[in-house]
Amino acid sequence: MKSNEEMFQLMMDYIKNLDYIHPEDIPDIDLYMDQVTTFMDQHLEHSKRYPEDKVLTKTMINNYAKNQLLPPPEKKKYSREHILMLIFIYYYKNLLSIGDIKTLMTPLNEKYFNSSSGLNLTDIYEELFSLEKSQLEVLQNNAASIFETASQTFTDAPEEDRELLRRFAFISLLGFDVYLKKQMIECLIDEMAASQLDAHLAHTKKASKKASRDKD
Repeated sequence: MKSNEEMFQLMMDYIKNLDYIHPEDIPDIDLYMDQVTTFMDQHLEHSKRYPEDKVLTKTMINNYAKNQLLPPPEKKKYSREHILMLIFIYYYKNLLSIGDIKTLMTPLNEKYFNSSSGLNLTDIYEELFSLEKSQLEVLQNNAASIFETASQTFTDAPEEDRELLRRFAFISLLGFDVYLKKQMIECLIDEMAASQLDAHLAHTKKASKKASRDKD
């Protein structure tokens, strides 16, 4: 088994080499489902835990459309905007529920999908992912600090057990960090969901009043 120091260095090297799908890599032509899954597998292969893992499957895409996370394709073809939405969903799905992703993506679908004026999905994608490098540096510094803290634990444990216990401490501290951030994300999404429900109820009430006036 590799030492904790060796594993930490491997992790840092992996993070340093992480990259994302650049907007110019996305085809400007519409794609069929098989072409979409192939594109995603090729460009996000580095993110797979095991070689046999699939980044995206036909079933996943159909499920996203069914649950309104993704607008339906046009004549069985998926546009550049569909690809951008799928990339966002791909990153969120390991952290959030389908319901939470729907709440998060609904405003993007309604306001920016196929937008012909002002901001569009490509603009939003470029803005967010342009921050990648600076955020990777923050992540590396934070991970290094957590690793240093974990390396100072269990000083009274038998020497032969310290490596294992300190790895457990490192994993636990990383997990606690993820847990807290997940709680924060869910809190923000819950507020979005409540606002969306209020807006829907207000729209329904307004439509009902209008229908009553028209009937009279």
